[in-house]
Amino acid sequence: MKVLVTGGLGFIGSHFVRSLIQKNIAVVNLDKQTYSGNPENLKDIETSPYYTWIKGDIVDFHVVSTAMKDCDYVVHFAAETHVDRSVLDPEAFLKTNVTGTYTLLKTALSNKIKLFIHISTDEVYGSVEEGESVETDSLEPNSPYSASKASSDLFARSYFVTYNLPVITTRCSNNFGPYQFPEKALPLLITNALEDKPFPLYGTGTNVRDWLYVVDHVRAINLLLEKGVPGEIYNIGGTCSIENKTLFEEILTIMGKPKELLHYIEDRPGHDKRYALNCKKIQKLGWKPETSFQGALKDTISWYTERRDWWHPIKTGKSFEEYYNRQYGQRMRGNYR
Repeated sequence: MKVLVTGGLGFIGSHFVRSLIQKNIAVVNLDKQTYSGNPENLKDIETSPYYTWIKGDIVDFHVVSTAMKDCDYVVHFAAETHVDRSVLDPEAFLKTNVTGTYTLLKTALSNKIKLFIHISTDEVYGSVEEGESVETDSLEPNSPYSASKASSDLFARSYFVTYNLPVITTRCSNNFGPYQFPEKALPLLITNALEDKPFPLYGTGTNVRDWLYVVDHVRAINLLLEKGVPGEIYNIGGTCSIENKTLFEEILTIMGKPKELLHYIEDRPGHDKRYALNCKKIQKLGWKPETSFQGALKDTISWYTERRDWWHPIKTGKSFEEYYNRQYGQRMRGNYR
C-alpha cells in the first residue's frame, strides 16, 4: 500500500502522514512548501524509509504524475485555507483549490487510483442559522475560500459520476491542535497571550464554530480509507460548538491571562454566523471523537507553551508580520467593542 498525500507539510496533513508512517505505510508527500508548509512538522519521521517528500505544485501535471506513480491511494489536503487571506487575494485560492484539485483528479484517473479522498470544509454549506448541515444540503459558500472549496467538491463529484473515479469527499469543522500555523484563531490567540499581546476578535465575538481535535480528524480519514464508500460525502465534526468569545475567554482563563487581551475589531466581509455538522453517516462506520474537548484544548495550550522554538520563528518572520499588519494593523489601533 502506497499513499500520495498532498499538503503533508501542513497542519492536518502532517498529522495524517505521521499516522501512516507509524503503521509502516509508504507515503509520498507532495507539498510546495508555501508559507504554511513547514518541514519541521515532520522532522521526527523525515528519515523513515517509508517517507518521501516531493517539493512541487499540485497544478503542475508533470510533478503530480511523478509523485502519483505507483501510488494506490490519494488523500488530498493541499489547499489555500485561510478565509482572511482569501478576502485579500481570491486568485491564489482559485488556482490552488480548483485548478490544483482538477490536476490531481485527472492524473488519478489515468493512474487508476483505488481511492481518492478529497478533504473539504463545513464552510461550503454557508452560514447555518439553526439545525445541522447534512451531506445532501445545497452549497452556499460566502467567502472566496469556501467558494473555491465548493468548486473543488463539485469537480470531485463530477469525476466520480462521469469517469467512475472512486472519490470520497470529507467536510470537517474547525480543527485545532499542535503544529497549526499561528495565523489561525486558536494558535494566534494562544501565542499572542503567551507574549501578552492583544488578539483581534471580529465583530461581537458571537459567531459559533464547532471544534475538532486534529487527532480525531486523522482517525476519521484513516477509517474512510478502509470503510468509506466511493461517491459519498462524509461530515466530520467535533465535540464542542461554542461562540468565539466564550471559547477565547475560556482559553485566556486557562492560561491565567486577562480577558482584556481580546480586542474587538470591525467584522470581516462575508463572515458566516454559525456552522454545525450532522455526522451520523460517518458515525455509522464506527467513528466518533475520542478526545475530550477540554483535554485536547489543555494539551494544545501546553504544546504551544512548550514549543516556542516552533512558532516564534514563524511569527517573527517578515512574511508573517507583513500579513498580520496588513490584515489587522490599522484596526488594532482602536477597540471597536
